[in-house]
Amino acid sequence: MKISAKENDLKQIVGRVAEYTFGMDLTWDWPGGVAYYGVSRAYEVTGEQAYLDRMIAWVDEYIEAGLPVWTVNTCAMGHMLLTLYEQTKDERYAELIFSKIDYLENKALRFGDRVLQHTVSAKNDFPEQCWADTLFMAAYFMLRAGIMFDKKHLVEDALHQFFWHINYLQDENDGLWYHGYNHIKQDHMSGMYWARANAWAAYTMSRAASILPEAYLYPPMMHIWSSLRDQLAAVKKLQKEDGLWGTVLDYPEAYGEVSATAGIAAAMITQGNPLHGKHVQKALDGVLANIADNGRVRNVSGGTAVMNDIAGYLGIDRKWAQGWGQGLGLAFLASAIDELKKESDKL
Repeated sequence: MKISAKENDLKQIVGRVAEYTFGMDLTWDWPGGVAYYGVSRAYEVTGEQAYLDRMIAWVDEYIEAGLPVWTVNTCAMGHMLLTLYEQTKDERYAELIFSKIDYLENKALRFGDRVLQHTVSAKNDFPEQCWADTLFMAAYFMLRAGIMFDKKHLVEDALHQFFWHINYLQDENDGLWYHGYNHIKQDHMSGMYWARANAWAAYTMSRAASILPEAYLYPPMMHIWSSLRDQLAAVKKLQKEDGLWGTVLDYPEAYGEVSATAGIAAAMITQGNPLHGKHVQKALDGVLANIADNGRVRNVSGGTAVMNDIAGYLGIDRKWAQGWGQGLGLAFLASAIDELKKESDKL
């Protein structure tokens, strides 16, 4: 896939975004989980030792200060722990990873055919609700852990989560994803095609398809490949002129939302269809136009529950920096750098 950008320029921008991210007051929850996942990806593609050292220092201080109870959302911090363990082999990180895995496997609320219920606290926040967010916070984490530690049952449970989230959340007629599904009422609540939900789905499905060895031997992977293909075919048609996707994908007046744009475009790079290159380029230009000189990723919508109606989604504020905006921005830039390296290797 051809991307018009210079690797060193993107690395400098990554450095600014990472620096701003380290300066944020993030906690051991999903904003920090997504943010430091992005920093981890930046470390993987740049080899910048300072990123790793600063993540280690942050985690070690947090462990000393005390960790929260596990929920689906706090399991997002597991992504950084996987990178730290891979690089340091420090058993403290492995213990935390497996503590999160034990929660997801044995204690987390599930419904229907063992589908993870989305949880944000120790309470039963959203009874029998399935949210696209869970794919990033939990299922993709379980898949990465299963691959790293060679635990086939974790890989299979992770793919099981993908299988059911696709069935519950993707509209097979138009390929787009709903934000949430209520199993009790058997509906999609407000029924919105929220952009960041589509980003969580597309990004994690593309990564799952690319990192799992012998993926073709797992039947659910055929489901994932087809789901991702149809989703991206639908999403690409809804891109705005400035390269962004609207916070509600199929509502033309919706504001362009940068975190969703970054996640969707990163998925396009990873999926690897060369005809998506023009959409990736537009998205890259649009995202870069929304990164301030100090590394703050702008126009990122605030935390968003499954809202009651479209006004609820359009009314979410986008004034402040958010961990998920920084993290998905870094994940996109890391994917772009990866792609530029592959193209240069061909020359």
